[in-house]
Amino acid sequence: MSFFNKSVEVIDFADHINLKSAQKQFATRYIAEQYRDALHIEMPKGQMFIFDYGVVVAWGVNPDKAAQYINELKGLASKLHDDQVDTYEFTKVDEQAEQALASNDTLYLPNFQTNTLLALSHAFAQSAKLQHYEEIAEKTIVSNQYLIDMLAKSGKIALNRKQLAKLRGQLFQTKTDIVLHYNLLDTPEFFWDFPALEHYYLSLGKYLELSQRIEILNLKLETIQDLFDMLAAEQNHKHSSFLEWIIIILIAIEIVIFFGEYFHILPK
Repeated sequence: MSFFNKSVEVIDFADHINLKSAQKQFATRYIAEQYRDALHIEMPKGQMFIFDYGVVVAWGVNPDKAAQYINELKGLASKLHDDQVDTYEFTKVDEQAEQALASNDTLYLPNFQTNTLLALSHAFAQSAKLQHYEEIAEKTIVSNQYLIDMLAKSGKIALNRKQLAKLRGQLFQTKTDIVLHYNLLDTPEFFWDFPALEHYYLSLGKYLELSQRIEILNLKLETIQDLFDMLAAEQNHKHSSFLEWIIIILIAIEIVIFFGEYFHILPK
């Protein structure tokens, strides 16, 4: 197996991509094989793995060619976002090594077999998608920090009910988008068929700190939920206050009508 270079690029560019359409598109030029949850493209110099959640892992592929392929794939993808690219180096070591090792953004691999590269690619792809969710959650928390400050200083949020409802909707959408795709961060189904390769995935996952980062993401999701609950409570408070004022006004009108009728029937 030959490579253009000894670098692996991890590109996250969309939320979803149609793998069947991608296979048809690349099968006319290269060997394209569908795995349980990824598409493998074998090239004369390089290997590329496409994941249906919008991540591509390119091993030893010419960077210019990789960029060209990504542009092609964007036509088959949905919910495009700014390309997020991470680059690592890789090299081959002793064939007898029991697992891949990673240090200082360099991978030391026992072999270049397709299944080994795919096992590692799963960890890379999950890391890239996790980073995307981390950034979304962080931006959501930071952009709504002023609400917490406002509540702490004045005891209330100076927004009307419609504005509060919009913010609640945005927070709910952010959390839902992440939670609905949360299963992407589970152990891939690929290892049901190839359990002997799972140690490669676990080893790289440990280096990329997937477990710790998932825990932190959970904390961020809890913070978003707290913000959502706070806005819900504030909106309910405003609604209750609105109803109370309506009741007070109705009572006042009823009193005015009562006294008006009362004094009207008194003899002069």
